[in-house]
Amino acid sequence: CAKKMAVETVDDQEMREAQRDYLDFLDDDQDQGIYQSKVRQMISENKSRLIVNLNDLRRRNEQRAAKLLNNAFEELLAFQRALKDLVASIDATYAKQHEEFFIGLEGSFGSKHVSPRTLTSRLLGSMVCLEGIVTKCSLVRPKVVRSVHYCPATKKTMERKYTDMTSLDAFPSSAIYPTKDEENNPLETEFGLSIYKDHQTITVQEMPEKAPAGQLPRSVDIILDNDLVDTVKPGDRTQVIGIYRCLPGKKGGFTSGTFRTIMIACHAKQMSKEVSHYFSADDVAKIKSFCRTRSKNVFDQLARSLAPSIHGHEYIKKAILCLLLGGVEKVLENGSRIRGDINVLLIGDPSVAKSQLLRYVLHTAPRAIPTTGRGSSGVGLTAAVTTDQETGERRLEAGAMVLGDRGVVCIDEFDKMSDIDRTAIHEVMEQGRVTIAKAGIHARLNARCSVLAAANPVYGRYDQYKTPMENIGLQDSLLSRFDLLFIMLDQMDPEYDREISDHVLRIHRYRDPHEQDGAALALGGAIDALATEDPDVTQEDEEELQVYEKHNPLLHGSKKLKDRVVSKAFMRKYIHVAKALSPVLTQDAANHIAEEYSRLRSQEQLGSDIARTSPVTARTLETLIRLSTAHAKARMSKVVEMIDTDVAVELVQFAYFKKVSEFSERHSERRASQGSEQYDPYDFNTETDVPQKTASLAGWLIVSDAVCLTHSVCFCFRLKEFKTALLEVFRSSHAQSVGIIALMEGINKSCPSPFKETEVRAALSRMQDDNQVMVADDIIFLI
Repeated sequence: CAKKMAVETVDDQEMREAQRDYLDFLDDDQDQGIYQSKVRQMISENKSRLIVNLNDLRRRNEQRAAKLLNNAFEELLAFQRALKDLVASIDATYAKQHEEFFIGLEGSFGSKHVSPRTLTSRLLGSMVCLEGIVTKCSLVRPKVVRSVHYCPATKKTMERKYTDMTSLDAFPSSAIYPTKDEENNPLETEFGLSIYKDHQTITVQEMPEKAPAGQLPRSVDIILDNDLVDTVKPGDRTQVIGIYRCLPGKKGGFTSGTFRTIMIACHAKQMSKEVSHYFSADDVAKIKSFCRTRSKNVFDQLARSLAPSIHGHEYIKKAILCLLLGGVEKVLENGSRIRGDINVLLIGDPSVAKSQLLRYVLHTAPRAIPTTGRGSSGVGLTAAVTTDQETGERRLEAGAMVLGDRGVVCIDEFDKMSDIDRTAIHEVMEQGRVTIAKAGIHARLNARCSVLAAANPVYGRYDQYKTPMENIGLQDSLLSRFDLLFIMLDQMDPEYDREISDHVLRIHRYRDPHEQDGAALALGGAIDALATEDPDVTQEDEEELQVYEKHNPLLHGSKKLKDRVVSKAFMRKYIHVAKALSPVLTQDAANHIAEEYSRLRSQEQLGSDIARTSPVTARTLETLIRLSTAHAKARMSKVVEMIDTDVAVELVQFAYFKKVSEFSERHSERRASQGSEQYDPYDFNTETDVPQKTASLAGWLIVSDAVCLTHSVCFCFRLKEFKTALLEVFRSSHAQSVGIIALMEGINKSCPSPFKETEVRAALSRMQDDNQVMVADDIIFLI
């Protein structure tokens, strides 16, 4: 017994000594006063957790820092008591209001910087720093810390404290809740006087890029208490500092030989890019200066800087920039919502950089969730009903689109999804919410996200002998929910291929300036720093914000100075500022949008299914408004003007009716001549994705940098004129069939410019493909 008392006395002395050392460290008025000011700031913000940098403690008291890492329970308890003593000396009232004060750690952990795979038994009881991806979060539940009971018979109150294996300062107490006192008098619980703390369990998985080849990533359970709950969510890359310990497993009242290991967190923070942007006065000045100096072509400059490693696709990059900026959401008085999110679908041949464009958006957007078609189900995209392992109750698990609320959801291999799963996102894409009525749960979840999807055509490659709708193979009800649909074709063009190969080879030859020539590159890239600070964040804070990327002849090629690429950091901040604007439509812009919408509707009827890639519906009118608003945001304008609507119409014309854009000059030279057999004067369904500069002329967008006005528009009007004259001939003759000679005579009587026989036969062939007429032995039957 004497020995036991002596051991306890020594332990108390060590605890008091440790507490004194930590109090000396925190009370640093005679030094720089850093932590003294941090404690005062913590009190002013009504918080109870102080973040301490381990490097500062190591510099002041190296021995105490080593003990804190190796003997975490006793040392952290002494640290927290020292913090409470300091708070009591500064503000005694504030110290009485809070039961406990907590210490969070950051800094360099050396060999204690681990992943779920390297957590071994030698680290039990130690303070560790762990990095990984959050895969699962439990619900936040209250855990009783102290209960207060009142006995009506004796008029007395009693308290009971509860501790478990996750507590620092005591052994586990009995879990029996008192209902009677020592004299068997009934007790009443005073819930208002009892004290509870928030409690949550998360599962953190090893990062896939750091897992060994051929092995599954491992995971570890982490307990978050008090103010740490809900600091992370599933999908976040997080860094957790805490104590690693084991919990004994009991079966039938006996402790088994197996143990469950957990981490008790004292600090957790996100490593993802989705953090609140810090804007200095210099950053705001640079954004204003960039917008003012580039006022005429700021939208084009930003679009060129999107995914600079990908050559071409100018229209698609403009559409993605509009998607990142978004429109303006409107909630009407009756509660209905008009979405402001822009959805884009990319369909094309393999190897046209669809997935690379999606990957760039993932790294640029403030919040972006990646999914794939085959790896996602309908409930995985919206919400699923699962069973809670702790309580056995039914609960909702958020899907990708709910997690991507106010962000972007990138769906690759969209065509590989089953039709049942694909219809699950119809409500999300238009209404911006998910309605669940399953297993007795009726809930409505917000999913106000933009969708960027990539898919291959039905036949793997685009079949140019079939219409765009046959190649796409998706329902009109789904296509109409996409604001823009682009068909990306792999063109056989030696000059264009030479430009792409030159661009790709330059990127492959590029090396960072600090790398030596001939040195082998590591597979994982840069060496991981053994510190808790995010190296990217510290670098951005220390360095000045660069508007343009530094020109490198290998990386950027022979680009001129005016084609400089905007840096990714500046792009993120510019988009963050521009998204906050809410431009208003002017009357001229509204009238222009209404006129262009009516032209689009008539253009669809004229072109039939061969010309259009997606249906022109009332949603197209909203698309024009959203794209115009996004362009106004890029200009940092508070009103939507005619210049914005022109760009919106240009994008819609290119996406819906690609036939308007024609080949550039070099393509025209290689096309078949008019005298050849392959020549079709009405074949205006072009198959190029080479970006063209277009301008509005009489409601039709015509390529402005061509040698002359495009023949496509002329042929389009000639076809319309031929159809009108053909119907007039059948109406006047009251016959069901007409010979081709009689038809030519009847048409050329009423038309000011006569049709040649080759034009008539080509027009009849086109109408026969559209199932409008039938031609047999030079006799035309109207269908």
